[in-house]
Amino acid sequence: MARVTPFSVVVGRMLDAWILTSPERPARADDIYRGVLNLLSIKMRLTLFEVTGPDPLDWYMRTVRHSGFTSRILNINGLFTDCRVGDFKDRAYMEQSVIPRLREVVERQQPSTELVKTRLLGVSLGYDRILLPQKNASGSQWVISSSYAQFLLGQPETRETLDTSDEAIVQLLIEGSTAKEIAVLLGLSHRTVEHRLDKMKQRYGARNTVHLVAMLIAAHIDRSALR
Repeated sequence: MARVTPFSVVVGRMLDAWILTSPERPARADDIYRGVLNLLSIKMRLTLFEVTGPDPLDWYMRTVRHSGFTSRILNINGLFTDCRVGDFKDRAYMEQSVIPRLREVVERQQPSTELVKTRLLGVSLGYDRILLPQKNASGSQWVISSSYAQFLLGQPETRETLDTSDEAIVQLLIEGSTAKEIAVLLGLSHRTVEHRLDKMKQRYGARNTVHLVAMLIAAHIDRSALR
């Protein structure tokens, strides 16, 4: 079985290439990402934003490498087609989760790395992301965006509303993460995760965490079968 390269290694390789560039001799985007294309795993994607003026809505978004991750909840690759940022199907997602950080890295010409927790077309999702702007004395002409999918979750079967953190915990539980691992991935304390799990057990009537996971998986299978 082929060994999967961690996203941290992909980020490190691109940062190493980016650091060697100079504002006086602006690099091309593919000079930065060329060396990692064969390292991108099924849950990673790489996108290039072409900076074409002062308004980010006029910038062009071009996919360099699609994710191989597929889901019945949301067709990510079908959604992220090449287009103007302003023409993206979910304008609110762009304005809340993408454009502010793009503006920041272009203005500062400094990278940004973070765990993004947001909603896209009503679906909760979380992903690690790095943004790398071109160093350019005349102003950045591109920003590289690479991401690693952490969770993707639609509305729960129960009518009770789960907030974004609870939905992320549910997804990571189903994927087999422990409470300690979930705490690290989501930037929460272990105690907070345990408290949220206890409340979900009460909500679903689960006897323990294993029972809760089984009930959540069953709920998602039933929901998928109805589509």
